[in-house]
Amino acid sequence: VQLVESGGGLVQPGGSLRLSCAASGFTFRLYEMSWYRQAPGKERELVALISSAGSNTHYGDSVKGRFTISRDNTKNTVYLQMNSLKPEDTAVYYCHRPVGTAWGQGTQVTVSS
Repeated sequence: VQLVESGGGLVQPGGSLRLSCAASGFTFRLYEMSWYRQAPGKERELVALISSAGSNTHYGDSVKGRFTISRDNTKNTVYLQMNSLKPEDTAVYYCHRPVGTAWGQGTQVTVSS
């Protein structure tokens, strides 16, 4: 099982980024997927969750209305579109497969002027 995140970087407050997570080594379309984040000195927290077919989603309270999780099962990829970014969104973002617990290596997102 391999999960590889990309798309992180430095962005100004109010800006946007799209994270991608390329999955391999398992039948991607059968699994629920999620994004977590961890800021320095804080616990890892759930950002968003998407069902295997993409029909159901769930978001952490701090990102509702700003972030959108989606997936393309033909490309074995899950995405996180982040809009209206705030400095408090600064964290390492991780792709996660809940069942069987698999994690990516993380991608840094920094929101700063």
